[in-house]
Amino acid sequence: MAEHLTISTLILQHRIPDDWAADPWAEVHPLIDGVDVLKEVHPEGLGLSCRHWRGPAESWPLAVTEEPRRIMITEPTCTAGCCGALYVTIRREGDQVIWGAWENTSNITAVPADFRFDSAQYEAELARAAADRSWEEPVDTVARLLEQTLADSGWFERWGCVLTNCWPRREEPGLPEEFTSPQGVDVDFHQVRGPGERTDLYRYELFVTRDHPVEEQVRRLTDLVLADDPRKTAEMQR
Repeated sequence: MAEHLTISTLILQHRIPDDWAADPWAEVHPLIDGVDVLKEVHPEGLGLSCRHWRGPAESWPLAVTEEPRRIMITEPTCTAGCCGALYVTIRREGDQVIWGAWENTSNITAVPADFRFDSAQYEAELARAAADRSWEEPVDTVARLLEQTLADSGWFERWGCVLTNCWPRREEPGLPEEFTSPQGVDVDFHQVRGPGERTDLYRYELFVTRDHPVEEQVRRLTDLVLADDPRKTAEMQR
């Protein structure tokens, strides 16, 4: 009698990390048949950052390719070499996607079982999660739209610089207002230098409010950055 293989259902859920200082973007946690397997097996790890879900489908972290892919599916707030991480190998088998060959380098005894997914459901869920904006707070939306606007403008290249990241800067929970920084967006960029030369790093610390429309704030912040040579108006990082 042929062995019956269970087909699981994948749901990808966005969550603002508790330790958002490590990566302020939302984590993407896979729920398999309703269970957050990463939380069960590797609770100290951070899920895949949603910033990795931009671009074409084949570049998404959980994308299925022709060859099996071993990916780091959670990592600690320090480094994988320091505290270990959780890895899974993703492969296609006919009309199914397999998650298997799990490795937990922080605890070699704790790994999930292998999982099988219907490839159509799997790929539809990846596409849905990549397009999901329902989790965003205004500061996330401003950071995402501002990054896209600045990248499309070519402004930093004009000054021999490269845009590195736009990060949402969240208010720290549980602290009195006088000890917290206002929420906003940090825009990081660096100046291109020749081989062996020191790279100059710069940052804009921009502020975002809850009371004004997102589109209006993106226009305001874009105008601020594009008003002059960014090397003069941003703060150099020491």
